[in-house]
Amino acid sequence: MNIALWIVQIFLALLFIATGAQKLRQSRELLMQGSFTAYAADFPSGFLRILGVLELLGGLGLVLPQATGFLPQLTPLAAIGLAIIMAGAVNLRLRRGEGRMAMATVVVLLLTLFVVYGRYSLGI
Repeated sequence: MNIALWIVQIFLALLFIATGAQKLRQSRELLMQGSFTAYAADFPSGFLRILGVLELLGGLGLVLPQATGFLPQLTPLAAIGLAIIMAGAVNLRLRRGEGRMAMATVVVLLLTLFVVYGRYSLGI
């Protein structure tokens, strides 16, 4: 189970670091033009920047504490935070009528919950 958790954690870390960095690098207008980030039209730039910081830190929190052995209990907490963000994202996708994107977002949500469950069940 530990190997599966590491694979999922690394995948999610790369995903959230990339999406967080994208929100920090690109303007709201540029994000609105993307097919995956059209939701940016629903939020002010400041909110998107905060979301980018949270995703970036959450992505780092999925791997670094566990890998370094320094405060490894932060890993499942980072996963909980990202799961909350993803639950909001699922709600947003459904309200916007983006069924396919909602399903992909549900998969990411389930993967973050797998990390939470796995790390707590293994005693972090």
